Amino acid sequence: MDKNTIIGFVLIAAVVIGFTLLNRPSAEEQARQKEQFTRDSIEYAQAREKEKDLANLKDTAKEAKPENIVDNFFTAPVQEKDSLNLGGDSLQSASQQTEQLITLENSKVKIVFSTKGGKMVSAQLKEYSRYNGDSLYLFNNDANFSLQLTNKQNKVLHTNELMFTPIKTDGDNSLIMRFSYSDNQHIDFLYKLADDDYMMKYDITLVGLQPMLDRNKADIIELHWGQKMRRQEKSVKNEQRYSHIYYKYVGGDVNELSSDKNEQLEVKEPAKWIAFKNQFFAPILIADDKIETALLDSKVLVTDESSEYLKVCEAAIYAPAQLDMNTGTVSAGFTYYLGPMSYSLLKKYDSHIDDANKQLDLDKLVPLGWTLFRWVNQYFVIPIFNLLRSTGISMGIVILLLTIIVKLVISPLTFKSFMSSAKMRVLRPQVEELSAKYPKQEQAMEKQQATMALYNKAGVNPMSGCIPLLLQMPILIALFQFFPNAIELRQQSFLWASDLSTYDAVIEWGTHIPLIGTHLSLFCILMTVTNIIYTKFNMEMTNTGQQQMPGMKWMMYLMPLIFLFMLNDYPSGLTYYYFLSLLITILLTIGFRYMIDEEKVLAKLEANKAKPKKKSGFMARLEEAQRIQQQQLREKNKTNSTKRKR
Repeated sequence: MDKNTIIGFVLIAAVVIGFTLLNRPSAEEQARQKEQFTRDSIEYAQAREKEKDLANLKDTAKEAKPENIVDNFFTAPVQEKDSLNLGGDSLQSASQQTEQLITLENSKVKIVFSTKGGKMVSAQLKEYSRYNGDSLYLFNNDANFSLQLTNKQNKVLHTNELMFTPIKTDGDNSLIMRFSYSDNQHIDFLYKLADDDYMMKYDITLVGLQPMLDRNKADIIELHWGQKMRRQEKSVKNEQRYSHIYYKYVGGDVNELSSDKNEQLEVKEPAKWIAFKNQFFAPILIADDKIETALLDSKVLVTDESSEYLKVCEAAIYAPAQLDMNTGTVSAGFTYYLGPMSYSLLKKYDSHIDDANKQLDLDKLVPLGWTLFRWVNQYFVIPIFNLLRSTGISMGIVILLLTIIVKLVISPLTFKSFMSSAKMRVLRPQVEELSAKYPKQEQAMEKQQATMALYNKAGVNPMSGCIPLLLQMPILIALFQFFPNAIELRQQSFLWASDLSTYDAVIEWGTHIPLIGTHLSLFCILMTVTNIIYTKFNMEMTNTGQQQMPGMKWMMYLMPLIFLFMLNDYPSGLTYYYFLSLLITILLTIGFRYMIDEEKVLAKLEANKAKPKKKSGFMARLEEAQRIQQQQLREKNKTNSTKRKR
C-alpha cells in the first residue's frame, strides 16, 4: 500500500474518532443523563406494575362470563344526576351472538373485521405476495386491537371480548362496529377505507358512557395494540435487520427501537404515529391530534430459515379524547396506514401539507442513512432511479445504468486521485534512489524527510489523492443504504437472481456455518473476485517506491474476503451494483492510464523543481516536527552508544 492510501485510512479513522470525541457528553451531562435514566426507570417500573395490575383484572374478567364482565362494569353505583337506563336485554342478546366476519376492500388492500371485539383480524395487500408466493398479510389472526375502559370503581372493560353488531353502509366502503348496552349507551368503532389507497379512517365514539367512567381517565382513550411481526422475505437475517418499532414525535423526529434486542420504552412526549415496521411493509396508527403517551415493547424471537415470525410488538397508547358537553359523547380519531414502505408513495402524503411541523414524515420509515447520506439518496439517487424505472426496462438494466451515471458523476474525483498517484509513480525512481541513500533503519526519518522535500520541490501533494476518495464516500454510503430498502427491487428478477431484494444463492446447505451462513451468493462471489483483481491492479498502479508497512499487502487482499462474509446475506441488487462499480472503476483506471502521458507528467514535475517554492504552513510545521524528531532520535542513539562503550 502506498503512503497516499495509508494517509487516507488514517484520515478516515481520525474523522470517526474526532466525531466520537466531539459528541461525547460532558461530565455534567453524563450526571444529568444518569439521574434522568434512574428517574425514568422508576417511572417505567411503576407504569409496568400498573399494567400488570390491569392485566390481572383482565385475566380475572376472562374467567367470568361475558355478561358478568359487562354487568360489573356498567352497574357501578352512580350519582342520581348521572343515572342511566341500564336495561339488560341487549346484553343477553349480545352474549349469544355468533362471531361474524365482515370485509372492506379496494384495489390495494383487503381488511377483514370480526364482530368479536369489533376489530381488524387480517389485512392483506393485494398487489404483493410473500417470498414463497403466498398472499401477503400484515397480520392474519395474529394481532390484537382493544379499547380499554375504566369505571369509577376501577373496574376495567376490554372491548376485544365483547360482541359487536356490524352496521355496513353500501357504497362508501365504511363499517360501524357497535356494542350496545342499552338504547342510549353504546361503543362505536367507525372504519372507512379510502378508494385506491392504503389509508383507513378509524374513529372511536362512546355514547352515554361518560358519567360512569373514571373521571381521571374520561378524557383519555386507552388503546392496546399487539402483533406478531410476520416474516415476508426470504432472508430472515436481513429482514430482521430492518424490522423495528418506529414512532414520531409531534412536529419532531422519527425514532426507533432496537432491531436486534428486546427493548421497552415509554414515549413521554406527544407522538403523531406508531408503526410496527418490517423491511418493506408496516401497519401504522396515526392520531388525528396526538398520542399523549405510549408504552412500547419489542421482543426479538429466535429465528432460523424456517421461522414465520420475527418479533412480538406491543403498544399501550393513551390519546386525548374530545368531550361533547351537550351530548356527553366521548370521541377520538385515528387513521391506519396498511401498506408498503415505498419512499415515493409515503412522501406523497405530505405533498399537500405546507407546514413542516404538521407533516407526517412517513417517508422516514425508509432508512436512507444519516442526514448527509439521506440527502444524497433523496435528491440524487432516487430521482435518477425512478426516472430509469419509468422507462419499463429490466431492473437489472436500471441498476447498470444507475451505476454508470454514478461513476460518470464521480469520475472527475477518480481522475484527480489517479493523477495524484501518477505523479508519485513517475517519481518512484528518485524515491528508490533516496531509499538506497538511506538504507539503515535509524535513517528512516532522514529518508522520509528527503522524500517529502522531493515531493515539495516537484509540486506533488501526497494528500491530494485522499481528498477525492473522501468526497466520494457520501455517494457510496448512500447507495449502501438505498439498495436494501428499495421495495422496487422486491421480486424483480435479473439473470439467475430471482429476487434482487434478497440474496441469490448459488450453493445452499442445511447447516448454519458461522460468518457465512447457509449459502453462497453468486453476485457476492463475483464482487469478491472483482475486488481482489482490482486490489492487485490498484496496488501495482499506485506503487510509489515507498516501503510498505509489514503485512499491509496481505491485509489489502483480506479485505475483499471480509466483504464476502459481510455482504453474503445482503440483497443481490446491492452486490450486483458493487460488482458493476468495481468493474467500471477498473476500466476507468485503464483508460486514465492510456490517457495520461507519464513522460509529460515527469517533465512538468522536473520543471516545477526549478521554480521557487513557498512552503505552506502545513508543510513547514511538518518539516519542523520531522527535524525535532530526527534530532531527538540522534540524541537517543548517541546516549545508547555511550552506554554500550561503558
